[in-house]
Amino acid sequence: MIVWINGAFGAGKTATAQELIDLIPNSTLYDPELIGAGLRRMLPPKRLAEVSDCQDLPIWRRLVVDTAAAMLAELGGVLVVPMTLPRQEYRDEIFGGLAARRIPVCQVLLRSEESILRGSVPSAGRPGDAGPVPPADGPRPPEGPCPAEGAHLAGGAHPTDGPRPAGGAHPPAGALAVPAPRTVPGEEPAASGALTVPASRTVPGSPAAAGARPLAEPSADPAGEEWADDRIRPLPAAPEWIADDAFVIDTAGLDPRRTARRIADALRTGEAAVCAIVQTPEPTAETLAAGVLLFDEEDRVLLVDPTYKPGWEFPGGVVERGEAPARAGIREVAEELGIELDRVPRLLVADWEPPLPPGYGGLRLLFDGGRLTGDTAARILLPGAELRDWRFVAEQEAQRLLPPLRYERLRWALRARERGTVLYLESGVPY
Repeated sequence: MIVWINGAFGAGKTATAQELIDLIPNSTLYDPELIGAGLRRMLPPKRLAEVSDCQDLPIWRRLVVDTAAAMLAELGGVLVVPMTLPRQEYRDEIFGGLAARRIPVCQVLLRSEESILRGSVPSAGRPGDAGPVPPADGPRPPEGPCPAEGAHLAGGAHPTDGPRPAGGAHPPAGALAVPAPRTVPGEEPAASGALTVPASRTVPGSPAAAGARPLAEPSADPAGEEWADDRIRPLPAAPEWIADDAFVIDTAGLDPRRTARRIADALRTGEAAVCAIVQTPEPTAETLAAGVLLFDEEDRVLLVDPTYKPGWEFPGGVVERGEAPARAGIREVAEELGIELDRVPRLLVADWEPPLPPGYGGLRLLFDGGRLTGDTAARILLPGAELRDWRFVAEQEAQRLLPPLRYERLRWALRARERGTVLYLESGVPY
C-alpha cells in the first residue's frame, strides 16, 4: 500500500511523512524528489532546459511508479510518499500505473494557508534546473528535501530503537492496521484514545538539537518567485479532482507530529480510504482494443476522461479472449456509458500500434456507433472509478484533449466516415 501525502510546496509533507513512518509498522519513506535529483545528473542539459519541472518528464513519472513497485516487492509493507502532484493528468498517470500493478493508494491532502506556505519556499531554483554538477570524487550538494536523520529508508534502520507496540482492536474492513505507538518518556501524555508519537531523533550540534528548525529564505529572484507562485497556487484551494478522492487535513494549528497522528487515526479507522481508481492490469503482450465513436446532432464526437491515465479517450477497451471486436465495443459502451447500442457498429479504421517499450502495442479498431439523441445522451451514467467526465467535441477541440497518436486515429476515422470507407493505419498513418 502507498500513503501519498499531497499538498502545496512547503506544506510540511516530508516532515509529516517522517513522523508518520514511526506510527505505521513496516513502513518506509519514499521520496520521488530523489528520482528528480538523479535525472538532473543523468539527462542532457538540453533536455532539462525543455521543462520547468522534473514532473514534466515522462521518464520521471514512469520511474516513480516503477521504483515504488520495486520497493514494495523488496520491502513489503507501506510506502509513505511526500510529493506534490498539482497536475491532474500526472496524478492519473502515476496512480493509474500503481493501480495497474495492484498497488492501492490512499491520498492525503495537506491544506495550508498561502501566507504560511510562501515563507517556506526554498531559494534553490526550479526543480527542473540541472544546476552545477560537482566532481565525481567530491562531496555532492543536497538536492531537494532530504530525509531526516534516522528516517526509515530502503536498507536503513527505523528511527525507533525499541520493539513495535502490539496492535489494538481490529480495524474495519479495508482500514490499515496502525497500532497506537508507545508513549515516550518526557512527552506529554496524549488524550484518551489519541495516538502518541515518539520523539524524533536529533543529531548533536544540529539546529534541531538546539530547538530550532531552519527555514529557507524566499527566493529573491523574480523567476524564482514566479516558480514559487506556480507551486503554491494549485493546491491550497484543493481542486475538486484532488478533494474527491483524498483525505483532506487542514493543518492550521497542527505541527507535523499532530498531522501524522491525524493521518494514522484516519488510516486505522478507514476514514482515509483507498483511491477509487480502476485497476486495469498492465498488458504482457500485444492487445486488441475496440473503440466506438458516438456523435451528436452536430456531428461532434463523444470523448470520455479516464481516471487511470492521462488524456481523453474514446469509449471502448481491450477485446476479451474469444470476443468479437465489434461486440466488445458494444459491451464497453454499455459498461462505460450505460447505453445499449441497437446495432453492430461499422468499422472505420484499423490502426497497428507497434510495440515501443514500455508499451506492447497491438491493433486498435475504431467503430462508428452512430448518433445519440439528446434524450439518450441525457441518460449517460459514468462509472466513477473509471471515468470522471464526458463531452461532445469538435475535431479541433479533440486535438487539444487527445494524445497525438489517439488524435491521428480519430482524424482518419472521421475521414473514413465521410467517405464511407475503411482505412488501415500504422501508428496513425494511413497505408
